[in-house]
Amino acid sequence: MKNWFSTPLLTCLATTTFFSVSAQDDKALLKKAHKIHEKAFTIDTHADTPMLLSRGNFDVTKDNDPRTSNSKVDYPRMRRGGLDAIFWAVYLGQGPRTPEGHETAKKKAMGIFDAIDVTLKKTASEAALATTPEEAYQINKTGKRVIFLGVENGYPMGHDITLLKQFYDKGARYMTLCHSSNNDICDSSTDPKGAEYQGLSPLGEQVVGEMNRLGMMIDVSHVSDSTFYDVVRLSKVPIIASHSGAKAICDHPRNLTDDMLKALAKNGGVVQLNLLSDYVKTIPASPEREAAQKAMMEKWGVKDRRSMMGAMSKLSEDDQKKLREEFMDINKKYPVQLATVKDAVDHIDHMVKLIGIDHVGMGADFDGGGALADCFDVSQYENFTVEFLRRGYSKKDIEKIWGGNFFRVMKAVEKGKTTEIALK
Repeated sequence: MKNWFSTPLLTCLATTTFFSVSAQDDKALLKKAHKIHEKAFTIDTHADTPMLLSRGNFDVTKDNDPRTSNSKVDYPRMRRGGLDAIFWAVYLGQGPRTPEGHETAKKKAMGIFDAIDVTLKKTASEAALATTPEEAYQINKTGKRVIFLGVENGYPMGHDITLLKQFYDKGARYMTLCHSSNNDICDSSTDPKGAEYQGLSPLGEQVVGEMNRLGMMIDVSHVSDSTFYDVVRLSKVPIIASHSGAKAICDHPRNLTDDMLKALAKNGGVVQLNLLSDYVKTIPASPEREAAQKAMMEKWGVKDRRSMMGAMSKLSEDDQKKLREEFMDINKKYPVQLATVKDAVDHIDHMVKLIGIDHVGMGADFDGGGALADCFDVSQYENFTVEFLRRGYSKKDIEKIWGGNFFRVMKAVEKGKTTEIALK
């Protein structure tokens, strides 16, 4: 989710609160948590770092300061946070649903794939691309970080279903069907116009079949409730929600209802917890911040918050930079309260009680808005393991949350792929 106004990419750089251990904390618990975290194979299933790579001036090998940069992910911080693997998203905001719009989006998507490829070749001594759990384990043994790829928003596919195989061949192992607006595949959970298809479009039904055939995971984060149920009904293999939460804990349209969570578990799938604070906890509104944002939107001719990313895509690079700088100034002047690790684990607790330990994981949405007061970037991920242990989760449970559950689904989707002829 590229949420520039709720808990945006640049939010709270000046107000980061880093984790500290109180005097009452049990040193034995912290030591045990560190040992578990060090041993577990840890995966974050959604980060928007490629947006930074595509700009050409971001050094992923540098230990970037999250308080003064736009970055939440780099190799040094992955190591410091004990994060073994991460899914980088090839993200495209929703643009014009025309042949020209789809062609432009396709070219941009391929450009992002190319930027990732260039980065991985330049940093081959520190990280490598994986497409299977087995490859990930082998890379991990060498001490390198593991990079997986996903596509966020099926928009660049247009109506050419054969592009799914091109994405797959470039390494993408999941695709999020839509983003914050409806596309030609399905309805989004947050399109202000409401539903167009009451779920999947006829094209979307073909997309589900083709992704099953390829062994490509179907990601239902961002989709409408009706789209979710259509996917569950049609998919022959488990599905994923790469960065979502529990609506019962935070009532946001991007989160999953209890009934949806039960359906996902019955399907054999997994929900990966989003750490974008507005999806973790209802954050009190700031009238001053709202007024400043409104004035900025009027200046740039943006109608509302949800249309912001579409407007950004139409601006020149210089104007995009100016807008980001203006927004950073608002963030510094009117900082937003962030949710905490404890707030986030409330989602995990709820989902585990509802659907069991085998269907939850972590997908922070770092570099796309994800940020907590005490887990502001990937370097602080061990704080979650401490909280899991504090709440009574076993070593086996924690290992499932950090990667075991997701790899189970990934293997099932790969095993379930067929050699049937692709849909036209």
